[in-house]
Amino acid sequence: MKKPAQAIDPDQLAIDLKAGKRAALARAITLVESKKTEHRHMAHQLIQQVLPLTGKALRVGITGVPGVGKSTTIDTLGANLTEAGHKVAVLAVDPSSTRTGGSILGDKTRMARLAVDRNAYIRPSPSAGTLGGVAAKTRETMLLCEAAGFDVILVETVGIGQSETTVADMVDFFLVLMLPGAGDELQGIKKGVLEIADMIAVNKAEGDGALRARSAASDYRAALHILAPKSPTWTPPVITVSGLANEGLDHLWDQIETYQTRTQASGEWQEKRSHQQVAWMWDLLQQRMMDSLKSNKKTAERLTLLEASVRKGTTAVSYAVDELADLMGLKE
Repeated sequence: MKKPAQAIDPDQLAIDLKAGKRAALARAITLVESKKTEHRHMAHQLIQQVLPLTGKALRVGITGVPGVGKSTTIDTLGANLTEAGHKVAVLAVDPSSTRTGGSILGDKTRMARLAVDRNAYIRPSPSAGTLGGVAAKTRETMLLCEAAGFDVILVETVGIGQSETTVADMVDFFLVLMLPGAGDELQGIKKGVLEIADMIAVNKAEGDGALRARSAASDYRAALHILAPKSPTWTPPVITVSGLANEGLDHLWDQIETYQTRTQASGEWQEKRSHQQVAWMWDLLQQRMMDSLKSNKKTAERLTLLEASVRKGTTAVSYAVDELADLMGLKE
């Protein structure tokens, strides 16, 4: 016989979350990921209650092409950090099928050490087709992890499309992992990724790969010199690391802490956080308007017809938008 679903009490959930209870964190994240209207309201209530406990963690985004060793590097780096006394949360955003909505949530098996570490928490989240493969509720999840006492948040991207930019806009520091042997790869680097990188780390620099990694790092440095630095106090460094052999990761973290110290002193850190908060508000507002458009029976039916008409080329896009805006009561 199926057990009845446990009633959700946002107040008690907030108390348990503040106490650092892992089960409460898991329930809280499930709540904010829910698409049910009643759950959304409870999630907002919960986040508002724990808001004073948020904002104190160091948020790091990590990206790289498939096969670069993101999960291995995160596993080793995270283990180093917990040994040093940190509490680390890993938000591993998995690719989802845009056709089926399925998701391969295998990060706990790829991060073996952190998966059994009491001072670490791994949360794989299906992206469900959202822009750039980034889970729609990643920002809320970060806040909940901070409220539960985690002081380092690592966000792993799927490394495709626009996910890099999306994640860079929600973290304090953006790390790009690269493969050694830059020759051909250098041609394939998107300029946009280099522009948002706060550091480039050439991974797999162990054994025979060390020489190729150093050569690649030199090429990446040359590429970065062409770009104007986005901060007057920070020039993105290019280093070599090995997530597998745990080489260079202490230096990598030292660089991240140096970045934090410098940008907090200059005020850039706080300004960036404030800008991200406002951008987040606009993102949520736009999403709410889209949800309203699709959930309202009157507008949803007309939307379907107009979409078909635009697809056939019998209705101008601007005309269709004007009609939908009028149906929603939006005035120019």
